[in-house]
Amino acid sequence: MPRVDKRLDLLEFETMLLGRHMHMLNPRGRGTSEERLDRSAYVLLSRIQVQGPMSIGELREAFGLDASTLNRQTAAMLRAGVVERMPDPEGGIARKFAITAEGKRRLDAHRAENLDGLEKIMTDWDPEDVAEFAAYLSRFNRDIERLDGRPWPRG
Repeated sequence: MPRVDKRLDLLEFETMLLGRHMHMLNPRGRGTSEERLDRSAYVLLSRIQVQGPMSIGELREAFGLDASTLNRQTAAMLRAGVVERMPDPEGGIARKFAITAEGKRRLDAHRAENLDGLEKIMTDWDPEDVAEFAAYLSRFNRDIERLDGRPWPRG
């Protein structure tokens, strides 16, 4: 059954393109392949940076991913030296993943490249338009998180 509100069709199309275009913020030519964080490492490190050390169980709850997927992703991150395992500071049994100095450096570099890309894209935008766009994206993301039941902590 076709949708009555064609604006949702346009929104779906534009969000699909946004996901595609976000990869273009970081041209592959910058940095070495070992330096680049893949998407999953970028997202996991961002969450750990905001929330603090997290166990596999906490990551599973936060992202809705199965433990085997998270074990693969965190093993790759351990090998890359961007996280380390540590005892639970609160005395729990599960070990937690904490961001390393190298992980913070690479996350900050990746984020800086994203910001540089956004700045290039939005160079002709009025600051008010940038703020309004960011506010709409925040509202959109918070509504997704509300429906999913997994709010993202915001620092």
